[in-house]
Amino acid sequence: MPLKVVVIGGVAAGPKTAAKVARLDPQAEVTLLEKGKFVSFAGCGLPYYVSGAVKEQKALMSTPIGVLRDAAFFEKVKNFKALTETEALEIDVAGKRVRARHIGNGGDFWLPYDKLVLATGAHPVVPPVPKVNLQNITTLHTIPDAEAIKLMLAESRASEVVVIGGGLIGAETVEAISDYPCQVTMVEMMPQILRMLDWEMARLVQRQLEMQGVTVMTDTRVTGFEGEGKVSGVLTSRGRLPADLVVLGIGVRPNVELARRAGLQIGPTGAIHVDATLRTSNPDIYAVGDCAESTDLVSGKPCFIPMGSTANKQGRVAAINICGGHDEFPGVVGSTVCRVFDFCVARTGLTEAAARQLGYDTITVMVPDTDRPHYMPEAKAVIIKLVVDKPTRRLLGAQAVGPGEGDKRMDVAAIAITAGMTVDQLSKVDLCYAPPYSPAVDNLITAANVARNKLDGQMTGLTSSELKQRMDAKADFLLLDVRSPAEYKQERLEGSTLIPLGALRSRLGELPRDKEIVTFCKASLRGYEAAKILQGAGFSKVRVLDGGIAAWPFEKVHG
Repeated sequence: MPLKVVVIGGVAAGPKTAAKVARLDPQAEVTLLEKGKFVSFAGCGLPYYVSGAVKEQKALMSTPIGVLRDAAFFEKVKNFKALTETEALEIDVAGKRVRARHIGNGGDFWLPYDKLVLATGAHPVVPPVPKVNLQNITTLHTIPDAEAIKLMLAESRASEVVVIGGGLIGAETVEAISDYPCQVTMVEMMPQILRMLDWEMARLVQRQLEMQGVTVMTDTRVTGFEGEGKVSGVLTSRGRLPADLVVLGIGVRPNVELARRAGLQIGPTGAIHVDATLRTSNPDIYAVGDCAESTDLVSGKPCFIPMGSTANKQGRVAAINICGGHDEFPGVVGSTVCRVFDFCVARTGLTEAAARQLGYDTITVMVPDTDRPHYMPEAKAVIIKLVVDKPTRRLLGAQAVGPGEGDKRMDVAAIAITAGMTVDQLSKVDLCYAPPYSPAVDNLITAANVARNKLDGQMTGLTSSELKQRMDAKADFLLLDVRSPAEYKQERLEGSTLIPLGALRSRLGELPRDKEIVTFCKASLRGYEAAKILQGAGFSKVRVLDGGIAAWPFEKVHG
């Protein structure tokens, strides 16, 4: 008898699983159920369809050569049946069958299975506040959502747009909407946006948003909405915001109700518990994609990090196991990237905050530099942050922010973290080099070497937050800027003293030996050299500002 496989969910992980099963076992009877009208669409591309970067809706549902991925395509090309607008209602575990309903005609039917795959995805979080169901309050989760937003903006019916949520979804939505002639406000309940980053890195992104005309309100809770029929305002803990359009970008939660009613184990993250083969607590039922729990490879703890990339990898693993092979999905390191205007914003592994919460004894480094040699016209700035376990010297996490190519540095860091590499090993990795692509010493390798200097006692750093606390407390220390006079005139830190690096040795007599001296420059390379000069001259209380003025997330003095 042919293997009967039923897949519930048709966006990313579901079609991937179904297609792989059909390739491995051409005789298998594979049926995919999708309650929506569209199947296998690029949900992560929706913001770019709203902005106009993606010109046609069908591009989100087409192969690279332009063939539409619809039910006919999957049956004729991929050898499985895709039933759209068909909702799975019940899993009869004992009878190994699924009850489904055609949404159009309301007819119920049962599908038997040998193996069942849950790819039910996740749903957007909608805050339980008054009048949240008003017209023009929407999410950006489906193609109809994107079409509605795009239509309102194109017809200039939204001059005041409020995006609720400062995470990945919110940030990408803000960028997409800002291409239209409207005022955009981002509202975030937490003290910072983009909690995938540490505070100071997120603050640099916030400054970029504000420079693009976006109003960013953190520490602000939405309490309700105003309007008759359609929204006219957003009520917050900091007052009322006018709004013609509200986009909810708060995040997503896994769709687990079907699994829960079937008696499957739900993990501590709220997603479906699976083992390394992606089997659920029932050996004949698998779960993949945004409904499934994963494992954080750094901490070893369960995690819920919904990503299209993960969904596709899991679909392949599940299919191999369904067809009698053996494969495992070990987990993730949380690699994430998004574009915020001209900034690449990326992260992999643990943030500093997460590492400390887990009990790690960490050191961190902040290294601004250009992604190519400075003499190349296409060189752009990128700031790298590393989080390192002090006892083992192992890389725990990395972050990148700036217009330069931070994504490829984070990809390398993800491999290093997955392999358990130390910063000493990372500093000697043989990466590609040519001036059009990277500096001779790559940004990530430079950051690893700075970490080694800290670990070896060659450098004592001071974070921007620690320095700001000293400045606010009027502490008795000297803030020494060793840049050029021209750089100092353009922008500087309040209360700093300028002595250019080239003049430092001849002006040591001007510096107090009984005070702490904090050295810095644009990126703190010259700051580090200045610290070594001072230490060599007998100054004992010398620290270097991590990341220099380029990574300073607070106000600067200009002109």
